Amino acid sequence: MDAARAEGEGTGALPRHWPLLLVGAAVVPGTLLFLVGRWGDAPAVEAWRTVCLAVTVQALPFLLLGTALSGAINAFVPERVFRRMLPRRPLLAVPVAGVAGVVLPGCECASVPVASSLIGRGVTPAAAFAFLLSAPAINPVVLTATAIAFPGNPAMVLARLLASLATAVAMGWLWLRFGRSEWLRPAVRHTGHQAGHSRWDEFRVGFQHDFLHAGGFLVLGAMAAATFNVGVPRSVLATFTGTPWLAVLFLAALAVLLAVCSEADAFLAASLTGFPPVARLAFMVVGPMVDLKLIALQAGTFGRAFAVRFSAATFVVAVACSALIGGALL
Repeated sequence: MDAARAEGEGTGALPRHWPLLLVGAAVVPGTLLFLVGRWGDAPAVEAWRTVCLAVTVQALPFLLLGTALSGAINAFVPERVFRRMLPRRPLLAVPVAGVAGVVLPGCECASVPVASSLIGRGVTPAAAFAFLLSAPAINPVVLTATAIAFPGNPAMVLARLLASLATAVAMGWLWLRFGRSEWLRPAVRHTGHQAGHSRWDEFRVGFQHDFLHAGGFLVLGAMAAATFNVGVPRSVLATFTGTPWLAVLFLAALAVLLAVCSEADAFLAASLTGFPPVARLAFMVVGPMVDLKLIALQAGTFGRAFAVRFSAATFVVAVACSALIGGALL
């Protein structure tokens, strides 16, 4: 019994009571909204409901598409494809792995186990980490969502692409120079197709896992964004919005705390209209690379020593790239 349970956990199976968790995730926010609506029809409450529902409804189709594509790649694309497309020289493999994120959609929840599996099959860690950072940040679904969230502003899409790619490549090269193997604690985790298993079942399990996890963070992020927009006094926001570098640091830190899925974060960034464009760019660059759920996933997969160092360095590099590229393009 214990062996079967362990095997089920190792294959990424959902919790036993996941239908109840799904129903709770669907019912609890709606109940809270209903109670708040009954509590009062004040303009602030109506504005909160409007912002929360608008962000959720706008982002949900992209979240659905992104998790479906991620599950399909996990089930149907052999991992040897990733190895064959990388140069043997690590210095060149890092930027190639970073660029591969443009054409290979994935979400943050899937990027960590995929990177662990790639390392276990011979891919240099620097290249695996570049792919880990770039795939959820610059894939077509994310860039399309960004273009729709910022209509008529192609410079924001280009700035996100360049800043995210620069961060991923820089972190890969930094690992080549300063990374140590003793910081890694590779875990035995399998992603992709397993012999004797149905690919469609693997797709279904992967899609359900990613969508349930990311969907919960989307709802929480939308509620947090609505609360932030409505509840925080403008005098407090003026402290950050009036100083560009403070605004960049504030929204970068907010991205870490909110842990919003990359397929949805552009809509949250677009709703933060009081902040300058560079600060909102930093929010979109930092979020897919450093947030609370990613730090936890990295610590569980590679060890706490790696997660602390890698996340801190990624945050600094992402903020720097956002400021430099955003300052030039926006």
